[in-house]
Amino acid sequence: MARPVTLVTFVLPSTLRHWVGDRTEVKVFAVAAAGDDLPTLGGALEALRRTHPLLEERLRDEYGGLRRHIGIFVCGENARRLGGLRCALPPGAEVYVLPALA
Repeated sequence: MARPVTLVTFVLPSTLRHWVGDRTEVKVFAVAAAGDDLPTLGGALEALRRTHPLLEERLRDEYGGLRRHIGIFVCGENARRLGGLRCALPPGAEVYVLPALA
């Protein structure tokens, strides 16, 4: 049986655009893991790693978790409150990446 796929748009701040040719957005296709109903933020980041590895390195730490100084919002909600990397992504999800403010 086919696994669900969704187009995910990462919207980037100016500080991270250098890694993707100064684009404001990057789109990737995220595929749901076997047994999942929807793709997750972790799956979208894996797809991003394949297409833009230098950007993905700035979003995840050496253990694969979300970097503490980066805020990631899925459809307007803080991804950390929605399950972090396990956060389900609805079709056409927009993921906003923001540097944390001190």
